[in-house]
Amino acid sequence: MNQDYIKPDNWSVIEEGFDAERVKSSESLFSIGNGAMGQRANFEESYSGHTFQGSYIAGIYYPDKTKVGWWKNGYPEYFAKVLNAPNWIGIDIEINGENFDLAQCTSVKNFRRELNMKQGWYNRSFEATLQNGTEVSVNVNRFLSLELDEVGVINYEITPLNKDAKIVYKPYIDAGVHNEDANWEEKFWEPLDVKHDGNEGFVTARTFKTHFTVTTFMQNTLLKNGDELALSPENVSANNEKIQFVYTVNAAQGEVASIHKIGGYTVSMNHDDTYIAAQKTIEKALEKGYEQLFDDQSNAWAKIWEMSDITIDGDTKAQQGIRFNIFQLNQTYSGKDSRLNIGPKGFTGEKYGGSTYWDTEAYCIPFYMATKDQQVARNLLTYRYNQLDKAIENAAKLGFTNGAALYPMVTMNGEECHNEWEITFEEIHRNGAIAFAIYNYYRFTGDYSYIPEKGLEVLIGIARFWHQRASYSTHKNQFMILGVTGPNEYENNVNNNWYTNYIAKWCIDYTMEQIGKIRADYPSDFSRIMSKVKLDDAEIAHWKQVADKMYFPFSEEHDVYLQQDGFLDKDLVKVSDLDKSQRPINQKWSWDRILRSPYIKQADVLQGFYFFEDHFSKEQLEKHFDFYEPFTVHESSLSPCVHSIQAAVLGKMDMAYTFYLRTSRLDLDDYNKEVEEGCHITSMAGTWMSIVEGFGGMRVKDNQLHFEPRIPEQWEGYSFKINFRNQVLKVSVSEGETKFNIEGNTPLVVFVNGRQVTVEPDSLVIV
Repeated sequence: MNQDYIKPDNWSVIEEGFDAERVKSSESLFSIGNGAMGQRANFEESYSGHTFQGSYIAGIYYPDKTKVGWWKNGYPEYFAKVLNAPNWIGIDIEINGENFDLAQCTSVKNFRRELNMKQGWYNRSFEATLQNGTEVSVNVNRFLSLELDEVGVINYEITPLNKDAKIVYKPYIDAGVHNEDANWEEKFWEPLDVKHDGNEGFVTARTFKTHFTVTTFMQNTLLKNGDELALSPENVSANNEKIQFVYTVNAAQGEVASIHKIGGYTVSMNHDDTYIAAQKTIEKALEKGYEQLFDDQSNAWAKIWEMSDITIDGDTKAQQGIRFNIFQLNQTYSGKDSRLNIGPKGFTGEKYGGSTYWDTEAYCIPFYMATKDQQVARNLLTYRYNQLDKAIENAAKLGFTNGAALYPMVTMNGEECHNEWEITFEEIHRNGAIAFAIYNYYRFTGDYSYIPEKGLEVLIGIARFWHQRASYSTHKNQFMILGVTGPNEYENNVNNNWYTNYIAKWCIDYTMEQIGKIRADYPSDFSRIMSKVKLDDAEIAHWKQVADKMYFPFSEEHDVYLQQDGFLDKDLVKVSDLDKSQRPINQKWSWDRILRSPYIKQADVLQGFYFFEDHFSKEQLEKHFDFYEPFTVHESSLSPCVHSIQAAVLGKMDMAYTFYLRTSRLDLDDYNKEVEEGCHITSMAGTWMSIVEGFGGMRVKDNQLHFEPRIPEQWEGYSFKINFRNQVLKVSVSEGETKFNIEGNTPLVVFVNGRQVTVEPDSLVIV
């Protein structure tokens, strides 16, 4: 059974009723972020029940020494940890002499959480009875400012209900934090300095090894019935990693005693002196004040939604799902800083480490290209260009030469830091996604300048890798790629994974094509690049041999490309014939059993059909979809979105809708029983694709937008906006008609089901 405690709502994620068993899951689901930092929805007050405390700062990491049973040459030295950052939200509370802790209260009533996605805030409210008999009503609001992205704000209100109460607020900062997933129980933070001044507290700490310096700050204001109290801390306790203030507010029954806590981080990536920066940041926040910061937050989110919202009429769960996905993507990555990227858990947990996977190129770039200024997607491509030298080093560690580049499976700074050999050494298809993103960016934006400036060097490094990684088989007189793991991670160390071979050939062909184009049209860039990478026509001719003679396993009997050479040797029992008690197999079976099974973790051959749709006929797609989908368990978050798009193309709308719901509500309904570890941020971009590319049928062909709109029968209508080459097009689909209108004053030609339509400014076109 999937969980279903989240209340359906168009704009909010809502939980009603307190259940200690759900606390960790809700900490993930109600997470907040602003691109620069983020945090799980931990309680501010102390909580003695099960909890996973987590606050994270973008770009800050720790190289935790790799833990493996048996060291092999080429293993990465470390596994990059997304660091749990010092905790600034903490507020211990005493009420009439008793420590306030929901796990110890005699009753908790009317408990409600709300993550308001429209305005970007998180609220928690409830009534509780303490063991000493005091009844209180609590209301807490929290948000991380998009405007001042180093600032978070908490408004914590307590109202005594049945008697007067002496309320002691004890706000603190604690740098003595640890990671849930530390390999060696090491401490990651070295405390440097603790300071306080009036109602302001500061803890400066530095990460071991990577030496990022962070000042965590807080400023506290106490209020009664909304009026500010001129209180200074009665007591300040501090050690080398924690500082805590004490304030007492006597509240009569029915009076509201509250604390406004401003907190956050200033980081050495952005400031020379993080302590002075923290003082200035507090000053800016106080100048604005709580109400203004809150209004700014609503306005900033309104701007984001104006462009990136997708509306769905007649299906609240589907609407909530897509907005939750879009909200989390915008909380995780704003595009402002090209040093940052999109980690698979964003700011919601620590699992997987690293901040960059192939997910960024394969799934996230289309979302950011179409809903932001194209510079944001260009920044994501630039991030990889800046790490090209490290990709060449990564390949050299595995024995490749001559500038061959292998981009890492997982990275923080360009170095490989994933510690499972079958992924690190074998899941080399990731190189293809990086080349594909360069092609995809040009196809969508029309901005070719990236390729002569930066992209061609990346493509050459990747083509060199594929040329060297392929082996010539005299037996077949073709080139093979042996010992790999494809996107389907439930087959390791296989030969000739079709998707890997196909994308390798495509990368070489595409690189040769770009070399020709730049030689002809950008001669000065051409000579600069060739002298830098020392590439000549003889080497290119060797590449061409590999591409032209690449082997693709194929079954005449089934008329399909085989996922890998040995796929038909498996016991081909379909998922539908598998006992439900055996699912998910990754939690019920040994790895040995999984590897021998025919079960596919995520789209593999179909991933290739998705990327290279125009290379295959619809009949071929249908044949491959019908052959492989019955063996797919979708235990990767990246699987349902590709299947939803393919099912929509094939007119299998019931399946497309089911897969859409699965991808959009993967975390809200906890399909894979693991949401307490954090949300699946990168696959959320796939949800956007399943509506825009699946149901909307959007494609770019020959520099023009094409649509083949379809609508699930569960919906009355849906709409989305696309920023295509600096023209914003709104598409609204309902049963039987599609409406287009455009912002700005230039007409745009689009194709609907192959028919050309001109969308004029200030007019609604109905097809």
